[in-house]
Amino acid sequence: MANESIGKTILVAALLCIVCSILVSTAAVKLKPLQEINKALFKKNNILKAAGLLEEGKDVEELFKNIEVKYVDIDTGDFNETINSKAYNVKAALARPGLSVAISPEADIANIKRRVKTAEVYLVKVDGKLKTIILPVYGKGLWSTMYAFLALESDGNTIKGFSFYDHGETPGLGGEIDNPSWQKQFQDKLVYDEDWNVMINVLKGKVNRDKPEAIHQADGLSGATLTTTGVKNMMRYWLGKDGFKKFLQNVRKQDQGA
Repeated sequence: MANESIGKTILVAALLCIVCSILVSTAAVKLKPLQEINKALFKKNNILKAAGLLEEGKDVEELFKNIEVKYVDIDTGDFNETINSKAYNVKAALARPGLSVAISPEADIANIKRRVKTAEVYLVKVDGKLKTIILPVYGKGLWSTMYAFLALESDGNTIKGFSFYDHGETPGLGGEIDNPSWQKQFQDKLVYDEDWNVMINVLKGKVNRDKPEAIHQADGLSGATLTTTGVKNMMRYWLGKDGFKKFLQNVRKQDQGA
């Protein structure tokens, strides 16, 4: 076979592809544990950020020791003490009918199709007293499912922080949900009225601070109407009757000694 034959060229190319595939596969397997560690660290970083506990230069793992991870039965609003935290995986639970439920089209304002029956929540306590509740929330934006952590004061009503950690919205438009200045405006906003009706709203324009309903409102994103609507619907779903509302009501009762 001639040195420049087509057959030899194809053989060399095939062998090169096989060698490269083996090297890539080996690297992927060896790097997976490190990737999982980094993913967990990134998650903790954003939980701390939402709760206002992230400090520059401080070890994230050390700061996270102030946060207690709990599991909540969404239907009852009670803690589920039977969950093995090391084995529980939200994405895996969503794929299993026994661990998740389908959401009816009329109720699925966040456009997420299914939700888990048991959700992971995060509590900050000081001297044994509850100070902050951090909830995982997510919903569909324009191009992607947006994932965030929403931190509330111990009253289960006052927003303490709001932080997105995963989305695919348009940079400069919907992607501005990452902007710390935009996120900061949610601080001290009230989620519910006195009768536990969900009132939090993200407007298409600017909030009129002179109106009493401004306490429940945040400015929308200019040029990103669908992302803005997605954020509003995400918050309204997870804070509503099909989300964490019962849990937050239970927290309020316990905090008031009822």
